[in-house]
Amino acid sequence: MYRTHTCGELKLENSKEKVVLSGWVKKVREFGGMTFIDLRDRYGITQLVFNMEVNEELCKAAMELGREYVIQVSGAVEERSNKNLNIPTGEIEIIVESLKVLNKSEVPPFTIENQSDGGDDIRMKYRYLDLRRDVVRKNLELRHKMAQAIRSYLSSEGFLEVETPVLIKSTPEGARDFVVPSRMNPHQFYALPQSPQTFKQLLMVAGFDKYFQIVKCFRDEDLRADRQPEFTQIDCEMSFVERDDVLAAFEGLTKQLFREVQNVEFDYDFPKMPFTEAMESYGSDKPDIRFEMKIKELTDIAKNKGFVVFDNADFVGAIKAKGCAEYTRKQLDELTEWVQRPQIGAKGLIYVKYNADGSFKSSVDKFFGADDLKIWAGLLEAKPGDLLFVMAGKRNPTLTQLGTLRLEMAERLGLKDKNTYKPLWVVDFPLLDWDEDTKRFHAMHHPFTSPVDEDIALLGTDPGKVRAKAYDLVINGVELGGGSIRIHDENLQKLMFKQLGFTEEDAKNQFGFLMNAFKYGAPPHGGIAFGFDRWVSMFAGLDSIRDVIAFPKNNSGRDVMIDTPSLISSEQLDELSLDLKKDTK
Repeated sequence: MYRTHTCGELKLENSKEKVVLSGWVKKVREFGGMTFIDLRDRYGITQLVFNMEVNEELCKAAMELGREYVIQVSGAVEERSNKNLNIPTGEIEIIVESLKVLNKSEVPPFTIENQSDGGDDIRMKYRYLDLRRDVVRKNLELRHKMAQAIRSYLSSEGFLEVETPVLIKSTPEGARDFVVPSRMNPHQFYALPQSPQTFKQLLMVAGFDKYFQIVKCFRDEDLRADRQPEFTQIDCEMSFVERDDVLAAFEGLTKQLFREVQNVEFDYDFPKMPFTEAMESYGSDKPDIRFEMKIKELTDIAKNKGFVVFDNADFVGAIKAKGCAEYTRKQLDELTEWVQRPQIGAKGLIYVKYNADGSFKSSVDKFFGADDLKIWAGLLEAKPGDLLFVMAGKRNPTLTQLGTLRLEMAERLGLKDKNTYKPLWVVDFPLLDWDEDTKRFHAMHHPFTSPVDEDIALLGTDPGKVRAKAYDLVINGVELGGGSIRIHDENLQKLMFKQLGFTEEDAKNQFGFLMNAFKYGAPPHGGIAFGFDRWVSMFAGLDSIRDVIAFPKNNSGRDVMIDTPSLISSEQLDELSLDLKKDTK
């Protein structure tokens, strides 16, 4: 028997018991004739005591132990004289009677502490050591708890968990696929699924009216804090439902997760915000409503005053930063440079200070008098001491730039309280999105999203105005999940493909199996998919999903621990009938 107890469970009531513990040496401390060791496992830390006067040989052996040695000890539980109430086992210690080294360890490349001295790169390379840190381990325990709660709730609501294939057909409309060559079918390829979209629709055709799956998905796209090449979705689909049926079902799941995991109760229905309102008021389709700072349009009242920037603009808008009128010129210049960065792309930033004495000072005083600026301030409900930021340009890009500035100001003003959660549904997205480069429409979500019934006639005349039966769950500015009611009518699906530029042959080649299935009685259906990694990171209070994934990739899509992606042998290439192009760089 390697252990009778874990390192996190012994308490005062275990005093005088003989126990056996196994774990990793976290720390060795020597005080005169006494040696103390913190022994760690997944469950916690227990202090071990070695006494030179009681057993000199055993104490010397303890002094030779290094960090991260794996050891087994036996001894008696005693009450500690200097208690550590910061840990569950802090009232006891083990008076060690025997010691066995199960495995030695080299000196770790970084300290395995919550506040480690290891940078991201080194911790990623030795991820198996990084996972020993409490902060990372707790994230994976949280992930497990959430997965259990999800399965329990959906199962109780009649959902059936069904696995779908990982080797599938490559389809367009979405991110870039990861492809896998087939040895048995030379020159042909599988794709890894970006989502189980078509398969869950086929399950609805098959009569499985409530499906879910916690599933791995894959997208070959540039990475960022909330994106990995392989990620996990909570994928769900329902039959014989309309939009509000789906929202009610998964609002219930959301509330249950918050209740069970975060001890947070929502006693109200989540608000539903149309896409257009989200963009016009927040400059984002995933608005953070923990704070106001809404965008207000100034176009009509700011034009025709001789200021060319406004006069030539399609849109003029502003936000209010409460209590910021004392910002210095240096601070304002720094913010101007910030919005002019390529990733934001603003041409400039106009400011208006509503001073504490009721006067105004702006960067456009030459063109706008105090009476003009007072009208602006009134529209934004500004008070003395507030600061207005104004941008101008084409409507949609300017709204997005103001939305980005809004989030940055909220960060600087401490308005993003991670202990406050403000969920909402964003609804009525556009069905189609025009791409200037390809000069055609693309599906904003995917080709199977159903248009709003009263907008179907516009598909043939003004497709850009068609709304979709699509919806996103947004919490604190994070899109946690999205879905739609699907097209279940074969003729409507054909019309959708036509608007997306598919010929009948293209549609048949890519989605013929689904279109064929629809001929055999497809029910009305819809669903949603949640970003499980994002949800866990939000509950963990993190901005990145990386530390809630056991073995993540870095920002270049590499696993530096196992050194992949990597080259494969010429024999493997021959088996796959592949011939690599020479690198021309």
